[in-house]
Amino acid sequence: MTLLALEAVGVSKRYGDRDVLRGVDLVVRPGELHGLLGPNGAGKTTLMRVLLGLVGRDAGTVHLLGHRVEPTDRHMPDGVAGFVETPGFYPYLSGRKNLALLARLDGDRCPARVDEVLDQVGLSAQADALAGAYSAGMRQRLGLAAALLRSPRLLFLDEPTSSLDPAGARDVRALARRLADSGTAVVLSSHDMAEVEELCSTLTFIHHGHVIVSGTLDGVRMLAPSRVHALHTSDDRAALDLARHRPDITAVLAAGGGLEIFAGVDALDEYVISLGCTGIAVRTLESRTRSLESLFLQIAGNNGAGEIDTLKAELADREPVPAVMS
Repeated sequence: MTLLALEAVGVSKRYGDRDVLRGVDLVVRPGELHGLLGPNGAGKTTLMRVLLGLVGRDAGTVHLLGHRVEPTDRHMPDGVAGFVETPGFYPYLSGRKNLALLARLDGDRCPARVDEVLDQVGLSAQADALAGAYSAGMRQRLGLAAALLRSPRLLFLDEPTSSLDPAGARDVRALARRLADSGTAVVLSSHDMAEVEELCSTLTFIHHGHVIVSGTLDGVRMLAPSRVHALHTSDDRAALDLARHRPDITAVLAAGGGLEIFAGVDALDEYVISLGCTGIAVRTLESRTRSLESLFLQIAGNNGAGEIDTLKAELADREPVPAVMS
């Protein structure tokens, strides 16, 4: 039986009177590139902080590379690495000296790897420049280099391409794929649906601290609404308000403008007619195929606990697929 790289069961975290994580389960196997998805505020970053030991959890168990990790542990098991949000470094030291210092603090186990990891992330030419002069993208690369110093077998990456130009993002994606191909388990938090679909073999959706769905990429994609429609009107906000009064329509504002509409044909016809009757012009309406983005938008558009339960019930009623709902 293959040892799990990550097994988290019932992980919960509370700040004051706010539950940020509520009974989260997460499993990642060696060689998997696992996507962690969810809207802003869903709990993804807090979950990563808990798993990396940066924040103590209130409940649940965590095993990393077969080692049970307690909230009071001060060190991560060998082979576990990663970064959360924007990595921080000493601005008055060069990139190379920052990494050398980290290597010494980590027990002098990997000082010879400094040049190797700088080359892996494409920072060799800027290695001796002060970290304080680095761009946001260069700091992101340096954070990845710092994680690679530990020769990770379990790597956590929080939005690793968010500050990179297209070429840099391509290089980081290629590196993540090479690491997974070599047996490293990679947990990747991202808002880029195309990036997740390109890289990840498994993924987990989190919303309001709950795991909504988790499973293989193909299995989760099959949970996306089969009838998704992109709608642009003369007044998208008014169109959204009108949809909210119809129980047979789910509508959310799309990132690029317009609305994403989830509805059957009859409900959509009635909705479009009602738009015209209220003076809202339909400028474009087109159907789209199943995608992670459509599922993401549907989940993000369900803001209340009751609506989340309804969505989970709807998903449960669909044909069985290789995905698990929490």
